[in-house]
Amino acid sequence: MAVYVGMLRVARLCARSPRVLGARVGLPRVWQEARLWGVRPLSSEELDHNVPLPVGGFSYVQGHIGLRLNNQTVGRCLDVTAQRIPDQEALVVHHENIRLTFAQLKEEVDKAASGLLSIGLRKGDRLGMWGPNSYAWVLMQLATAQAGIILVSVNPAYQAMELEYALKKVGCKAIVFPKQFKSQHYYNILKQICPEVEKAQPGALKSQRLPDLTTVISVDAHLPGTLLLDEVVAAGSQEQNLARLRHTQQFLSCHDPINIQFTSGTTGSPKGATLSHYNIVNNANMIGQRLRLHQKVRGCWPSKGFLAPCRGGGLLDSPCWLEELGFWPCSRPSSCFHLQTPEESRIVLPSPLYHCLGSVGGTMVSLMHGITLILCSPVFEGKKTLEAVSRERGSFLYGTPTMFVDVLNQPDFSSYDISTLRGGVIAGSPAPPELIRAIINKLNMKELVVAYGTTENSPVTFMNFTEDTVEQKAESVGRVMPHTEAQIVNTATGTLAELNTPGELCIRGYCVMLGYWGEPRKTEEAIGQDKWYRTGDIATMDEQGFCKIVGRSKDMIIRGGENIYPAELEDFFHTHPQVQEVQVVGVKDDRMGEEICACIRLKEGEKTTAEEIKAFCKGKISHFKIPRYIVFVTNYPLTVSGKIQKFKLREQMEQHLNL
Repeated sequence: MAVYVGMLRVARLCARSPRVLGARVGLPRVWQEARLWGVRPLSSEELDHNVPLPVGGFSYVQGHIGLRLNNQTVGRCLDVTAQRIPDQEALVVHHENIRLTFAQLKEEVDKAASGLLSIGLRKGDRLGMWGPNSYAWVLMQLATAQAGIILVSVNPAYQAMELEYALKKVGCKAIVFPKQFKSQHYYNILKQICPEVEKAQPGALKSQRLPDLTTVISVDAHLPGTLLLDEVVAAGSQEQNLARLRHTQQFLSCHDPINIQFTSGTTGSPKGATLSHYNIVNNANMIGQRLRLHQKVRGCWPSKGFLAPCRGGGLLDSPCWLEELGFWPCSRPSSCFHLQTPEESRIVLPSPLYHCLGSVGGTMVSLMHGITLILCSPVFEGKKTLEAVSRERGSFLYGTPTMFVDVLNQPDFSSYDISTLRGGVIAGSPAPPELIRAIINKLNMKELVVAYGTTENSPVTFMNFTEDTVEQKAESVGRVMPHTEAQIVNTATGTLAELNTPGELCIRGYCVMLGYWGEPRKTEEAIGQDKWYRTGDIATMDEQGFCKIVGRSKDMIIRGGENIYPAELEDFFHTHPQVQEVQVVGVKDDRMGEEICACIRLKEGEKTTAEEIKAFCKGKISHFKIPRYIVFVTNYPLTVSGKIQKFKLREQMEQHLNL
């Protein structure tokens, strides 16, 4: 819609100018170019932050609905992008020396999808991908979607008992993995729960403990009882198998389940959040829109204030004022009218593909917006991340707070060329304001955004605009995403909370998962009959609709009747000059019910005492918020995606303190 409005404004301006000959004749070419490139002036929403505001003084907001929701499957979206920009670089796997254009990626994905069908997998079957970031991971993510097979994202750190739980929970028919990564011997772990694999005919496994599992695919080595991934892909190139794929695709719907992502296990046993094409296609599209990754017009300011022709004759042969059109000024030295194309944006992704931030925010955003995706290492390494940014000229960097802390604290940080970085996404757990400021300043990521969401919400529901102020990014998780409703409910009364009052954040909209696989009761507990999903997060909302996450409802500490939110204390402790990282948990206490325990990781070379930390608190925070226990630690229990497992940390502290 915005492009048409913009072009009509161009037409009116050009028609008013008597100095321009053929302005009306030139307009159709503008329309043609605009349609070809998907060009539009930046919308008022992006320029002016004219987003919906909370209603009636209460913590309720509904995102814009002007952007039309996409009804295409993941596979169809890949087809469209590959057709639109076939020669654009799509995927770079730094550690495997792999580079593919969108046309090449689509060809390989089609063969892999066809190959999976040729070995007996069918629409709706579950295939587990178990391993670190790799080309094979992206290939399986897209190939399963192309064939209607449900991808199960299996934690690459799972050991035998955890693997058995996951495969049984969702009834995986196939599993794909590399032979080994570091000390993780995947095949040997599988044999512990499925010894039959060694003597099985490939593709015809019969397992006592895993009765649904029939097919085991090895990524990189011939192993007894397994098929080799390369051979599966090769089989998919046969015309009869490709014909079967085309037939299958006729019966796929955007509302089909396509991905099962296990919740991270930060609060207990993982549950299989089941997402559809519709969920992740639209969420990825909106993430990219808010990051301004979509193709857009930028006007350059010519010496006389007019748009001058370029690109072999130019889009306009008419003098039109930039102020009227609302174009952003450009720093290029030439006076021209040009397009910012996807070639200028390259996402460096250190986050695991097993996690929503990687698979949706990474792979799917790249696919939807035609952006190059760079996988920098199998698992996160700060040094490898900086190397990828420098060598691949990365412009956007993703990560959790812990990842960004490690990147910023690399000993040779100053030796890397990070001049191409301009933005990125930080998500996965609460980010201290001081860290946000450090990322923006030290990594030159002026367009950094904070994203908030849950696996069950596909995942992002709140996100900053790139143009938000540093303070708005440091003190909130942004504003609600399009086509998403958010409300904060008073946990005591169940009524809508007033603005700036803590309560449980609830979400409703296209993004809410289909449900937890095989667990209707837990699904009903999370999603009410009114379709509101209860996040379990305690949040506040201000008059402008900015949301701040105060903590998890299960993490909230109740000390002698006082509600204490760990995130508030963690933000406070990050202002201490010697503190690198801190996590606050509640530990049991016979008298008070719970007491506060601050688990502090000091900066390298720093030393202090518990008494000094408590003295720092006095006069700055309420006396009842000063932790009774200060414990200095060197690390925290983490999930593979970098999230801190507070329930495990709490257990560790209670054991350490002999409580």
